[in-house]
Amino acid sequence: MALSDVDRLIQLLARLPGLGPRSARRAVLHLLKRRETLLEPLARAMTEAAASVRTCSVCGNLDATDPCAICRDPARDHAAICVVEGVGDLWALERAGGFRGRYHVLGGTLSALDGVGPDDLRIPALLGRIASGAVTEVVLATNATVDGQTTAHYIAERLSDSGVAVTRLAHGVPVGGELDYLDDGTLTAAFKARRPV
Repeated sequence: MALSDVDRLIQLLARLPGLGPRSARRAVLHLLKRRETLLEPLARAMTEAAASVRTCSVCGNLDATDPCAICRDPARDHAAICVVEGVGDLWALERAGGFRGRYHVLGGTLSALDGVGPDDLRIPALLGRIASGAVTEVVLATNATVDGQTTAHYIAERLSDSGVAVTRLAHGVPVGGELDYLDDGTLTAAFKARRPV
């Protein structure tokens, strides 16, 4: 028996992160109730994005232009590169507004368990960007997971003789966090990263 258009839409939406079958059904019902004002504009926007959005050949960001708007921005610091695992991490850092340099999206993390090595990520492209000589600092902003830490350590090792300053985002107690609610790993990282006041 063939799936109806509604069932197919529910199944496709249920594949998105954070949406299960129930949430997908609610979303589809909401879209269908607002066909002219929501569903049709969304379908057009998705078709246009599928045709125009591409991966930036310099940093790995997603944009309608190549190089992306961040790489083309002359006001950004060319000497600093922030290394992130994925585009979502780049977008989160941009939303925070605390970094005005350039980015480099790795496309994941090293993982011996999953068979992901340095050549499976955009690490060679990062090393090529640094070899140009214009970069003076690399900020490692990988996640505080085992694979994220392994990836950061590997990159730091590869850059140890480059003359480039390699820094890492701080880990520990979040702003507004209460000690009683934090896990042991976060508290340990916070103690290790303590600094004078």
